[in-house]
Amino acid sequence: MSKMAVTVNAAIIDEKDTVVVAIEKINAGDEVIWRDRNGDVQKIKAITDVPMYHKVAIKEMPKGTEVVKYGEHIGLAACDIHVGEHVHVHNVQNHRENL
Repeated sequence: MSKMAVTVNAAIIDEKDTVVVAIEKINAGDEVIWRDRNGDVQKIKAITDVPMYHKVAIKEMPKGTEVVKYGEHIGLAACDIHVGEHVHVHNVQNHRENL
C-alpha cells in the first residue's frame, strides 16, 4: 500500500509483532490501520470491538502459540486467535520461561 496521507488508528513497534495496539477505540467491522516499519499502510478488518490501548491480532495465532508485542513474547494464545480479534487476558495465558 502507499505512503500517502492516511489516518491510522493502531501502532506497531517491531516487525516480529503478532499484534498492533489500538490508539483509539475500534469497533467490530472497522478497518484497523497502521504503518509498518517501511512506512507502508497496512489494513485489516476488526472482527471484535477493541478498547483504546488494547491489542488487535494481525496474524493468526493457533492455541499455544506465542503472542508478540513490541518484539517480546508476552504470553501464549489460550485459544485460537484470529486476525482482527481483540487480544487481552480473555484469550492470552501468562507463560514464564524457565530461568
